[in-house]
Amino acid sequence: MFIATNRMFVNPEMSEEFERYFRGNMRTHLPGVPGLLRSTLLKPTQDDQPYVSVNEFESEEAFRAWVASDAFREAHKGHRTIARLVTGNEPERFTHAEDMVLPRQRTEQARLTAWEAGPSSG
Repeated sequence: MFIATNRMFVNPEMSEEFERYFRGNMRTHLPGVPGLLRSTLLKPTQDDQPYVSVNEFESEEAFRAWVASDAFREAHKGHRTIARLVTGNEPERFTHAEDMVLPRQRTEQARLTAWEAGPSSG
């Protein structure tokens, strides 16, 4: 897995406009990108924090192919629109080191099994 992030500092007064634009851009241009597993936009909880875009790819090669693609150019065509909302931009790239997923099904199944067993007699 290869993860590319982008930290985007947005004036809090422009956050709603930024989110609308970014969300629409993601939904329009990212479905069908080969090797893209997930794309997430994280919203800051404080005014001095950036938005963080997280894109998870199957591999670095899939990421590089996307950056070189027409789909990437099309997704970033409106760069001027979004650039006026972003006061700072810091791209970062990561490789996968550890991931732990705790399926809710296991917790739910354990609860159901205990309920089905009923109260213990003793």
